[in-house]
Amino acid sequence: PEEPRAAAPVDFLQELPSFQSARRRRGGTEERWAAPQGPAGTRTAAGWEWPSEREELAARPAREWPLSIAEKRRRLRDSQQAEVKHLSRWKKWKRTSSKSLKKVLNEVKGLSSYLVLWRHDIHKIEGRFGTGIQSYFSFLRFLVLLNFINFILMFGFVTLPTIISTYGIFNSTVAKISPQNIEYNCTIYEPSGNKGLVYFFTYLKDVLSGTGFLELTSLFYGYYTIDSTMSYNLPLAYLLVTFAYLALNLIWIIKRSVGGFKQNLVHDADQFQSYCNKVFAGWDFCITDPNAARLKHRSLQYELQMDLEEERLKQKIDDRTIKEKLRIYTLRICINIIVLAILSGCFYSIYRVTVFSQENSNVSIRNDIRTDSIEAVQYLPSMVITLANFIGPQIFTLLIQFEDYLPAFEIILTLMRCVFLRLANIVVLLLSLWSQISNCTAEKCKPCGYNYKLYPCWESDVGKEMYKLMIFDFIIILAVTLFVDFPRKLLVTHCSWKLVQWYGLSEFAISNNVLEIIYGQTICWIGTFFSPLLPAIATVKYFIIFYIKKISLKHTCKPSAKPIRASSSNFLFLAVLLIGLVLAFIPVGVSIASIPSSKACGPFRNFNTSWEVVPVTILKFPTGLQKVLFGMASEAFAVPIFVVICLIMFYFIALAGAYKRVVEQLKEQLV
Repeated sequence: PEEPRAAAPVDFLQELPSFQSARRRRGGTEERWAAPQGPAGTRTAAGWEWPSEREELAARPAREWPLSIAEKRRRLRDSQQAEVKHLSRWKKWKRTSSKSLKKVLNEVKGLSSYLVLWRHDIHKIEGRFGTGIQSYFSFLRFLVLLNFINFILMFGFVTLPTIISTYGIFNSTVAKISPQNIEYNCTIYEPSGNKGLVYFFTYLKDVLSGTGFLELTSLFYGYYTIDSTMSYNLPLAYLLVTFAYLALNLIWIIKRSVGGFKQNLVHDADQFQSYCNKVFAGWDFCITDPNAARLKHRSLQYELQMDLEEERLKQKIDDRTIKEKLRIYTLRICINIIVLAILSGCFYSIYRVTVFSQENSNVSIRNDIRTDSIEAVQYLPSMVITLANFIGPQIFTLLIQFEDYLPAFEIILTLMRCVFLRLANIVVLLLSLWSQISNCTAEKCKPCGYNYKLYPCWESDVGKEMYKLMIFDFIIILAVTLFVDFPRKLLVTHCSWKLVQWYGLSEFAISNNVLEIIYGQTICWIGTFFSPLLPAIATVKYFIIFYIKKISLKHTCKPSAKPIRASSSNFLFLAVLLIGLVLAFIPVGVSIASIPSSKACGPFRNFNTSWEVVPVTILKFPTGLQKVLFGMASEAFAVPIFVVICLIMFYFIALAGAYKRVVEQLKEQLV
């Protein structure tokens, strides 16, 4: 009677997956079907239990099967072949086609990875200089693609139809302006094109300022003026494409920011977990190329070096005495006062220079007075802004060294100060221009609603200012590399003076370099409405900047002494870029909705404002659709929608708080 009890544990152990795996490794798979019964008349698990085991395995995912890879593949293949036998011809063909299509798509996806722009160059930079600098070049590649998409939108829906219409294929919906409705003086626009013999210097000046022959091209808003009627609604297309590229950019940036935010949360975990992740799970075992392996080694080494540096500085901060803390806080307050004084001085200088430049240059151009001094006045706003953008970050970088912050926070604070300087400079410039455009205190300005004497086509004038800022920004980046970094490299390499060696090579400051391209991108977003082909210029500009910065990094600069984490830097770059995009919404929105559109040029010259084309177009729709659209724009619809959105937002905030508590509990359990 005790014999069955003794046999039960043996049978139980034979049912374990580890025992079955061991039998297969010993070649015992054939014994399963012919296994003898146990002494008590019971069958072993290898025989009698096999059908139930097969059903149990079929119900579980393949990765959970306690089998070898070869055995898993064999069983999956056998089960699939058994299923195929009972299928109809149509289903067999459908399954075969699905497999073939999936295989082709995987092959195409693998090949497309080799077509990624600058893929090999960015991998090399990552291995040699770390993931922090690599994130800058990846960010630059993202902006190249972003501007290229913006250019395709503007060219395909605005520029191309306008060019085709000039050859009589398309016409415009906008009819000629009736003298009964609009003052004749408002419709006069005579661009200052080049006449007679033109020197090469004049062409160069026009390229730098956007005047002369460029003012008459499709680069600026004033070109998109068509006087005959047609089926293609150019004003509506112009407005909708503007909204489309801004919305597309917003969604794209937010999508990338969410991914960076997730990585940031993972890397901001406990430092011990971060070390474990790098040491035990940081290697990519798919790497087979020795050069790729070397790059991966360097990348991991660089990240560990960064982590150790952060730990050392945190320990130093924890060991501060009360006297040291008081000294540092006092010093920080004084430095912030200096920073505010610098910002205020820059803003006031830009405002005064812009007003002076516009008052003098426009009057002289309208009166056909051209001298070298008057032409130089046109460049004053761009020159002052560029100078402030170049000197300001250098001062901020010098001052923050005395504030003794952690490297990550130091980069964030420097970046925010420089962002505020550069983006606020653009805002001050636009406010100065708008104050001149809307300055209609005299009776002679009131018929048009804007200062048509100085600005007959004010949108093109704003576009020229944005164009000049972009060109000057590119010139400064190129000039700093050629005439500052390169001579400094030669001096350090060939001169043994102690002062020169102490000064050393210039650092590749990630925050300043990122700010340069974010500043240029903000200019592009604002200026695209006034200069539709500005994204094409930005694409070419960033494409060239990539190679300039790559050569500068490898040959004339050294990596920053305070490395940063790639995950936090990616999220930070996108967050600052998002600030620039939100800032761009404001001037573009004000120009569309509030400022009267030019009556002498552009697709909106028949409308009081650019936005007026929307209600005019809606009035052509059927009555039912009109009621729906106007109802959606009313307060009766907007208020309930706002309340619902707020409730949804509060729900997700509460849900996020609950998830956060769960994550904290799981982290404690993991520890």
